[in-house]
Amino acid sequence: MKKHSTLFLFLFFLLQIQAQTLYFPPLTGNTWDTLSPNRFNWCTENIDSLYNYLEATHAKSFMILKDGKIVLEKYFGNFTQDSIHYWASAGKSLTATLIGIAQEKGLLNINDSVSKYLGVGWTSELPEKEKLISIKNVLSMTSGLDDNPAAPCNDLSQAPACLQYLADAGTRWGYHSGPYRKLEDIIELVTGKTYTQATADFIGNKIGMDGLWFNSVFYSNTRAMARFGLLMLNKVIWQNDTIMKDTSYFNAMTNTSQNLNKSYGYLWWLNGKSSYMLPTVQFIFPSMLIPTGPPDMFVAMGKGHQRIYVVPSQKMVVVRVGETPDNSLAWSPFDTIVWKYISKLDDACMTTSIHQNIKKIELKLFPNPANNYLFFDGFSSNETIHFRIINSLGRIVKEDETFNHSIDISDLEKGNYFISLQNKTEEAIKAFIKN
Repeated sequence: MKKHSTLFLFLFFLLQIQAQTLYFPPLTGNTWDTLSPNRFNWCTENIDSLYNYLEATHAKSFMILKDGKIVLEKYFGNFTQDSIHYWASAGKSLTATLIGIAQEKGLLNINDSVSKYLGVGWTSELPEKEKLISIKNVLSMTSGLDDNPAAPCNDLSQAPACLQYLADAGTRWGYHSGPYRKLEDIIELVTGKTYTQATADFIGNKIGMDGLWFNSVFYSNTRAMARFGLLMLNKVIWQNDTIMKDTSYFNAMTNTSQNLNKSYGYLWWLNGKSSYMLPTVQFIFPSMLIPTGPPDMFVAMGKGHQRIYVVPSQKMVVVRVGETPDNSLAWSPFDTIVWKYISKLDDACMTTSIHQNIKKIELKLFPNPANNYLFFDGFSSNETIHFRIINSLGRIVKEDETFNHSIDISDLEKGNYFISLQNKTEEAIKAFIKN
């Protein structure tokens, strides 16, 4: 028995030592320790290839933290370290954490009906159906409310007339921002504070994360997003300050929350599961959410591809801020492609001059959508062009060379694709649709 106790204490202190290896930046100022990419054998060429892809897909900023320290930090165009940007729906993951803290403080219980806090009539459902909707249902996107209500309502509408019955709570997964926004009302009600003030008191002031909520969307700079990601990497503990002690809630939040969409927790997206669902469609995709990403990764995802990727196994946080990778598509395989670049950062560097100083160019594709042939223009020379076509799962489905700026796509299935083209001095990436 004594031996077991000694072993337990040894393991406990070992875990404590490991936990303390994470670095946390000061709460104020711009000081933030860095690590050289060379420490991880990330060569300049591979970093440049990642940055080129990010710039081509309309990124405004990008950061990678390892052990809490900055390894990569890049800003594009006029965007700077101090520039403010919206989180879009990545802020939902912040809300999920706030709900957990509020529950720990005894201000609410996620198993309670939303009606307990907002009163009867916050939806247009019959009272007995409305009463079935718990805070947990809203966190897991299983409210059963219609996520595609008829005009003038939309997914964001939170007026009772727009929150309409479609299925009993807990029986259907549907990504729906309308009921989600009611969580803000609940937090304000139980705290007696504005949502921005509650966020600052619960989290922001404790981790040095400035920001504010406007119209249910959080705004901050890139480093504030990275601070929140670091907090989540350390299971809601900032250095020696345990901001949320409820590990059971954290584990539930960052694991499958229901049996409908395995890749969804409490307002967090999960990688490494056997299937996933996406907003607006009732189709189960039999694949990991991000096949090229680490299986233990969980992600705060927002419109325009605002991203906070948290990877516990690698003690890594990755932040991407910007606009939609391609304005012609509502969805793109950006996550899968960008994680291909990240996973190859430590690949051996190319030594031939062929890959040196490659210039990103603006590519013209036509027709788009296309049927049998795809034509392109934008390269300054008539050299042989190497191309890769990537499907919606981030997999290369066609790779070859072309000599006449045309590509036969008749063998491709209908759908959305990305095409990457490169010669000795220039490269481009563009989305297209195959009809």
